[in-house]
Amino acid sequence: MLHTHRCPKCGAGDILRIPDTPGRYASGNNIYTSSVTLLGKIPVIRHVCLNCGYTEHWVEEPAQLDRLRRAFG
Repeated sequence: MLHTHRCPKCGAGDILRIPDTPGRYASGNNIYTSSVTLLGKIPVIRHVCLNCGYTEHWVEEPAQLDRLRRAFG
């Protein structure tokens, strides 16, 4: 869905990207890499098919993927 903009389940192209809300604590599905809550926050962006409801979660920034690799191996 992130790259194709199509739902892998039903094939629809009506995909909604739901971003993180940076200033709001505990918004979305975040991954925390530090005990200092907001410093180690990596947002997980949701992509939802508005036709069937299928949902995918993505970490979109390459630098954030590197931070996850360092934190969790």
